[in-house]
Amino acid sequence: MRSPLLEKSLDFATQTVLFYEEHVKTRKDTTIAKQLLCSATSVGANINEAIYGNSKADFIAKLHISLKETGESIYWMTLLKMTNLIDYNFDDLLSLAEEIKKMPIACINTAKENSK
Repeated sequence: MRSPLLEKSLDFATQTVLFYEEHVKTRKDTTIAKQLLCSATSVGANINEAIYGNSKADFIAKLHISLKETGESIYWMTLLKMTNLIDYNFDDLLSLAEEIKKMPIACINTAKENSK
């Protein structure tokens, strides 16, 4: 099944993993970067679980988790950007996360409307 949301979330996770792996090479310990890695990779994992959910309620619940993880990722990237702890341009990743954030909201609203 082709899912633009799943594809974008996989791209987001991939870019974040590559950022993190490059950052680790600097040997500069940043707990915030690890927090970002965890939340960013969780976005797509929860979207994947939603696609294969047991029920509409499960679908909606997993999308809510994905939405929360996207918001958390945006928070960590914004914090890293504002503190300049890491020399990295987060603008593209932030833009992708903002785009992703809108998609589960639309899916949740549609799912709720269709269950009325």
